[in-house]
Amino acid sequence: MSFAVAADAYDRFMGRYSGPLTAQFADFAGVSPGQRVLDVGCGPGALTSEMIARVGAPGVSAVDPSESFVAAARERHPGVDVRPAPAERLPFGDGVFDACLAQLVVHFMADPVGGLREMARVTRHGGVVAACVWDHAGGGGPLSGFWAVVRRRDPDVDGESTLPGSRRGHLTELLGEAGLAHVEERPLTVEVVHPDFEEWWEPFTLGVGPAGGYVAGLDASGRDELRDACRAALPPAPFTISGTAWAARGRAERGTVGLRSSRREGA
Repeated sequence: MSFAVAADAYDRFMGRYSGPLTAQFADFAGVSPGQRVLDVGCGPGALTSEMIARVGAPGVSAVDPSESFVAAARERHPGVDVRPAPAERLPFGDGVFDACLAQLVVHFMADPVGGLREMARVTRHGGVVAACVWDHAGGGGPLSGFWAVVRRRDPDVDGESTLPGSRRGHLTELLGEAGLAHVEERPLTVEVVHPDFEEWWEPFTLGVGPAGGYVAGLDASGRDELRDACRAALPPAPFTISGTAWAARGRAERGTVGLRSSRREGA
């Protein structure tokens, strides 16, 4: 899935939760000085910024299928090699990176196992491939409260609970299918304080991701009704939204079933 929205809209909607997640995720993946690392599905570059702080811009590469996100990431992070590409077709040679990370991306990949296999391909033997996805299925994601209100009004709406990697253990399964070894999984949790209801609600109207798409598909009356229902469901302001993501990491090993491709698409 490509996000055909402005980078600022994404920042205001999901960036408020993904930004605080980056340090925990980079710690989990072991990103450290001296490494060469790749940010897959970088968006406007929240995780890219964290990588730069740890290894320096020359050691960071990033890809995203969205042209607007690639442009924003290039502008925000001079010196970083940012390329337009989906996870399933990474434009790098085999074994180039020490660590390859996908933050809040796997559930939007057209082929999650294929994307993770590509991440393993471009990672050196023994290097780390890591991914994380919000706990949409378990109700622990930062958007879970929104989708709970939606389903009370429209029980047929799945929201994001059926997306790949959004339930406990599924990322571990996907990394295993992609040929990663020694896979480990753990939850990562962030908390974000919202000063008032409108600050929380307004980004949902920007058309970002499945939640924004759902709101955009309502008529004016439906949006007003949903907004009022969300207001009633939330505690008095200021209030805190907690978000938990499942994170999994594995080791790339040359010669495993997931790493048989010797294809090179440019270094």
